Amino acid sequence: MNILFVSLGCDKNLVDSEVMLGIIRERGFKITNDEKDADIIVVNTCCFIEDAKAESINTILEMAEYKKIGKCKALIVTGCMGQRYHNEIAEEIPEVDGIIGTTSYENITKVIDEALEGHFTEEMNSIDYLPVEGEVNRVMTTGGYFSYLKIAEGCDKHCTYCIIPSLRGKYRSRPMDALVKEAEYLAKNGVKELILVAQETTLYGTDIYGEKKLPELLRNLCKVEGIEWIRLLYCYPEEITDELIQTIKEEEKICHYIDMPIQHASDNVLKRMARKTNNAELRERIAKIKAEIPDICLRTTLISGFPGETKEDHEEVLDFIDDIEFDRLGVFAYSKEENTPAAKLDNQVEDEVKEARKEEIMALQQEISYDKSQEFIGATMKVLIEGKLPEDNVYIGRTFRDAPNVDGYCFVSCPYELMSGDFVNVKITEAKEYDLVGEVI
Repeated sequence: MNILFVSLGCDKNLVDSEVMLGIIRERGFKITNDEKDADIIVVNTCCFIEDAKAESINTILEMAEYKKIGKCKALIVTGCMGQRYHNEIAEEIPEVDGIIGTTSYENITKVIDEALEGHFTEEMNSIDYLPVEGEVNRVMTTGGYFSYLKIAEGCDKHCTYCIIPSLRGKYRSRPMDALVKEAEYLAKNGVKELILVAQETTLYGTDIYGEKKLPELLRNLCKVEGIEWIRLLYCYPEEITDELIQTIKEEEKICHYIDMPIQHASDNVLKRMARKTNNAELRERIAKIKAEIPDICLRTTLISGFPGETKEDHEEVLDFIDDIEFDRLGVFAYSKEENTPAAKLDNQVEDEVKEARKEEIMALQQEISYDKSQEFIGATMKVLIEGKLPEDNVYIGRTFRDAPNVDGYCFVSCPYELMSGDFVNVKITEAKEYDLVGEVI
C-alpha cells in the first residue's frame, strides 16, 4: 500500500514525520508523493499561530477530497493540531479516520491498521511521555545533505503567548548516546550538515544530567565522521553560557551561527511576555558573543504588536535592532492564542498596527542586511551546494551564515559540474539583501 505524508510547521515536526516514515517503511508500506496514488494519507499538523492553524485545517480538507477523487482509504491526522483539537476534528471532519497526539508517533501503524479496518482510533499518550530510544530508522526528506537532530522535546519556559508547553509537555532531553548514534546514522546516509533543534537547545541535559550538557554534546557530535557542519537553532539568550560560546569558538565543525529568539527588546513587553531577560542583559550577552566570535552570524525572531506594546516600546525595538545589527531577523505579528495568559491581557493591539510595526522592523532589517552583505564582496567563503538552476546555469548553495529554509542563498558559477552535497570555496563577487553571488576558485 502507498502512503503519502504531508508535514506542516516547524523543523521539529519534520523530524517527527521522518521518524514515522521510518516506522511505516519498516512495516513494508511504500512512500509516495502522488496524492491520487495514495491509499493512506497522513497530515502532520501545526497550530502554533492562527495562520498555521488555518493551513493545517485547509490541508486536512484538501487531502480528504482524495477519498473521492483518488485511492485514499484512510486519512490520519497527527501533530500539534491533533493533540490540541482532537475532539473538534473527530466531530467536525468525519473524513478523518484516526488522530495521533504529539507523543504517540510510535503507534502510527496501529492507527493505520485500525483505520483500514473501518475503526476510528485516537492515540494520546501523556504530553510528558518520551519514547524509549530504539534503532534509528528515519526517512530523510531534506535532500540528504543536511538533517535536523531533535535533541529534546517540550518546554518549561511558559512564555505568556505560547501554547507549546500544553501541546508538547515539559522539557525532556534525549540521552546523549542516542543522539550520537542518530548522528552517526545520518552521516552514513550522506548527511554533512547537522542542525540541532528543540523548543530550546540551550537547556539540553538539565533534566536528565542535572546540568547543561549542550557543550559536551556538541563536542561528541564533532567526532562523528562525515559531519562537516553543525548548526545551532533555538538558543535562549539567558541560557547561552560562556562554556557554550567557547565550544562554538573552538570546535571547527560548529558553524559560527546562533539562532537566538529574543522576541522583543522593551523591558515593559518582555516582562508581560514572561521572558527571562531584559534589554541590558540582551545587550551584554550579545556583546560577549561578538567579542569572543567576531564573525558570528546572529539570527533572531521578534513579535510585533504584543498586548500592551506602545509606540515607545516599538521604537525601543527599532533602536535595539539599529544598535545590534542582527545578521538575520524574522518578525511575526502577535497571534492571540486561546488558553494562553497573553490572550487575557488588556490593551490588545489592533491587527493593522501589528502589521505596520512588523513591516517597519523588516524594512530596517533589510537595510542592515544589505550593508552586511556588501562586506563579503571579495571574500572567499565555503559553500555547501544544494542544487542547480539550469536556466541560469548557476548552482545554489549556502554559506555557514545561512540556515536552510529561513535564510538566504549563495548563487555560484562554476566551469565544471558540481554535485549536490559538495563543499566548494567561492569568491563572492556580488551581494544583495539576503543572497550572495560568487564563482568557484
